[in-house]
Amino acid sequence: MTWRWRYENADGGEITAGALQGDTFSNQADAESWLGENWRELLEAGVERVTLLEDERPEYEGMSLRPE
Repeated sequence: MTWRWRYENADGGEITAGALQGDTFSNQADAESWLGENWRELLEAGVERVTLLEDERPEYEGMSLRPE
């Protein structure tokens, strides 16, 4: 199994341009830790929301990167 983040704009469209190709992770905890360390940079790059995928199955979808 591999885990990855799908980067999305405010409308839920996938962003794949430039440096936002995405990393893959061997487990969910590593993917979540990585996001916790990098969400600010993603937001600055134009990512508004993320979806965590296990292989291609969504674990959870449309999580906003904006602080509440």
